[in-house]
Amino acid sequence: MSTSPRFRSTAVEQAEAVLVEQYPRLVRLAYLTLPDSLGRHGRVLLAHRAVQRALPRRGGAAGPGGPEGSGGALAEVRVRVLRGCLAPAGRTGAALARAGWPPVPPFVWGLRLWPPAGGIEEVARMLAGEPAPVRAAFVLHRVDGLPEETAARLLGAAGAPADAMARALALGVGETLLRELRRPEFDASVVSTRPTDLLRRRRRVRAGWAAAAALAVVAGALAVVGPARPHASRPVAVGVLDPARLERVPAQAWADTARIDFTAWPARGGRTSDRALLGRALGAWSSASPPHAPAPPQPTPGPPAVGRATPGSNASGPHAAGWTALGSAALVPHAADRATPGPATPGRAALVSDASGPHAVGRAGLGSAALVPAVVGRDAPGAADPGRAALGSAALIPAAVGRAGSGAGSLGSGGRRGVAAVGGGVVVRAAPGVDTDPPRRAPQLLYAGDSDGRAVVLLLDGDRVVRYAEAVTGRGARELDFARTDEAGVTTAAALTLVRSPDGGRARYLLAPWIAAAGTRDLLRAGEDTKPLALAADGVTAPVEVPRSAGACAAWPALEVTSSARIVEKHSFVLADLGTLTPVHLTYTPLPDGPGAAAARQPREATGAAARAAWAATACRLPEMRGMRDGGVRAVNIWEFASSELPDGGGRAVWSCTRTSSWAGPGDVLVRLSPAAGPPQDVARAPDTAACGRFGQHLLAGTRWRSPAGRWYLLAAGSREVTGITASGAVRAEARGRTLAAPAGPEAAAVELTGRLAGGGRVTALDGGGGGRD
Repeated sequence: MSTSPRFRSTAVEQAEAVLVEQYPRLVRLAYLTLPDSLGRHGRVLLAHRAVQRALPRRGGAAGPGGPEGSGGALAEVRVRVLRGCLAPAGRTGAALARAGWPPVPPFVWGLRLWPPAGGIEEVARMLAGEPAPVRAAFVLHRVDGLPEETAARLLGAAGAPADAMARALALGVGETLLRELRRPEFDASVVSTRPTDLLRRRRRVRAGWAAAAALAVVAGALAVVGPARPHASRPVAVGVLDPARLERVPAQAWADTARIDFTAWPARGGRTSDRALLGRALGAWSSASPPHAPAPPQPTPGPPAVGRATPGSNASGPHAAGWTALGSAALVPHAADRATPGPATPGRAALVSDASGPHAVGRAGLGSAALVPAVVGRDAPGAADPGRAALGSAALIPAAVGRAGSGAGSLGSGGRRGVAAVGGGVVVRAAPGVDTDPPRRAPQLLYAGDSDGRAVVLLLDGDRVVRYAEAVTGRGARELDFARTDEAGVTTAAALTLVRSPDGGRARYLLAPWIAAAGTRDLLRAGEDTKPLALAADGVTAPVEVPRSAGACAAWPALEVTSSARIVEKHSFVLADLGTLTPVHLTYTPLPDGPGAAAARQPREATGAAARAAWAATACRLPEMRGMRDGGVRAVNIWEFASSELPDGGGRAVWSCTRTSSWAGPGDVLVRLSPAAGPPQDVARAPDTAACGRFGQHLLAGTRWRSPAGRWYLLAAGSREVTGITASGAVRAEARGRTLAAPAGPEAAAVELTGRLAGGGRVTALDGGGGGRD
């Protein structure tokens, strides 16, 4: 059958009309299908390019969804968009696409583009780990609302695998977020823009002319004397390693801008003019390129054995024989243990698949936890014992990849999938999601000075903060720590950890210039007043006690800081140290009913009486959040979403959801039931979820509870919008309102809970699996 009549002029015009009318939806489909490795700017451009190139050509062949098929012009355009986004390009094709090749519209010069916060960007983060065909199937079926069969047919026509739709159906994304994307006023083609670096652009033009002139001179010389010998070293970007070109913000810039984050920090410290120190920091950064280590296995509970330590031990606690504890739960075999015959190799590390395998004398094993290069010679003062390695000035010990804690004299990576490696003679610590590549432009100088025997330099490069530290005396390891700081604000950009004491028990912080006052308080003692904390003129605090990860939880020190009235009046907030470069912002959301109830709103600061009481009962659980992945913890919020009367005179209990939000977006949640008498009871946990956050405001949870009379009950509670709860399975009950209490047998059995929402929807109980969705 001839294909030439299938796209006559009228058909092409119809396709163009459909493309223009459905442009935002097609851009949304393309953006969410394209790989997130392209970056937000490149992804936006390629999404618009894929949609605009989807217009059929006159006389071209149509696919299965063409105008004569069942889908019409819109189906054909969708198929062409999907083909453009799913076409395998490989590394070369992706690099060319990011560079704007082939040169087809749209063209953008001098601007960086990205979608606004929330909405399409939130969905893109949730789908980041899925293959492109699965993301495309999700958008077609769940967002665009196409029937499953229609979406599968379009995917097949675009060349997607047959199982893409089945995998997309298994994804869990809350209906609240999907409704936001489907609203008529939501336009996926709207983008935010900012100019590229203007000074950098000017320098590039000058450098381009200079390079052209130099190239002409070299070409003339080559024509006369022949080709030159290749240079052994790789050139570095112009100006990046020059301390004189570091960006420095004026001291009062924070008071005259609407953007209050790390970009408003001025350069502070007593060594901001020390070009030698700044040069060493930039040189260490440019030469350090650590490999990304795989995620370590979780420790297996059980009694400690020889050569093995109990999970949770740290440098200050007991160790099993032959192991060294670094930070919290960082277990590294001693360099001299399990020796095998053969000559020692000083300063090298042996890569093995298991920490218990044999290592050569003079080599350290890289097991599932950390890398410690053995050092022969120049031992530290003091004799080494069987449970401790003697470290000299050349001993480089990165933070262990595991459950990070307060490191001894260094900053931990803060991520259980963190990166710990040694590159270029510098200890490099970073977590997945935070690249350690050298800066592409001159970074911003935040601090350079001496503190507690360490020379420290803090630099800002886009969405990451880098800390360089070396011994003031010139002896000891140099360190390079990377932290994620994208979309930081008044509270999350309020402090950085400057230096820690050798035993890890105290730390100094550099506070933001908009912090007018600071104090310390114990989270476990809600009634105690905040103690004033001394601040130096450059914003460095006096030494502050930090939480201990070993032993009984008898105290939990935290910072309470107050913003300047030039930023916001009477604004204080609480920061907690979880062993990372960026302290964690603690917040609180009160009950929606009863005394102190408030309308639905964002979490408030943890400074009031109710917030102090809630955190006094929860602070000891913060060590469990040290292992938060994807770059560390950004904030922790306690949301008291319901209260209920317990049966048999059990008193009034409060239901709370503690959400740990990472810098990457996802968060882990813990739901607890706190009765009037007795300790709180864990109800449910869920990792990588939107529950208890901005896009997961509907919550239902349930648990079995034993009353003071010895009887067992099924208890359940829902958030503000829940109007009724139904239990089915081993317990059958129904209740109007936001709470349920029904008799249950002494044996645990499967029970399904469903909540009815005021708007007519339903929500299932949070259970750590597929529950908790509305």
